[in-house]
Amino acid sequence: MTTAIPLQQDISLPCPCGSTKNYGACCGPFHQGVKLPATAEQLMRSRYSAFVFGNAPYLADTVPAQNSAGYDSDSLARQQTKWTGLEIVSTEAGGLFDQTGYVEFIARFKEKGRSGAHHEKSRFVRQNGKWLYMDGEFLP
Repeated sequence: MTTAIPLQQDISLPCPCGSTKNYGACCGPFHQGVKLPATAEQLMRSRYSAFVFGNAPYLADTVPAQNSAGYDSDSLARQQTKWTGLEIVSTEAGGLFDQTGYVEFIARFKEKGRSGAHHEKSRFVRQNGKWLYMDGEFLP
């Protein structure tokens, strides 16, 4: 399981990951460490929500240990990025019985008054029953 993080967000509000669930029934339990994402797409969505909330401990916990240093609360707090929406374009494998998976997504944002989009095809690997973000290919 992940490290338990106290929820600081209203669990009754819609989850920022774009699902039809509220935060408390969607990404909240992953962020709290009481549940693990069962699929690569769930991990992708929960990581997006963690970026929205600046949840650096969760982000660090969802990558291989050697890659976790880049996620710290101070750097996330200094970012001027406001994440405004997530669109899942496609998924490939990454299901309940898979060990690898890919999720193509577009994450929309505003930064310094300008709108933008981050388009990526991410690779996920399941290690010891836990999905981890490995890397991604940036797409135009």
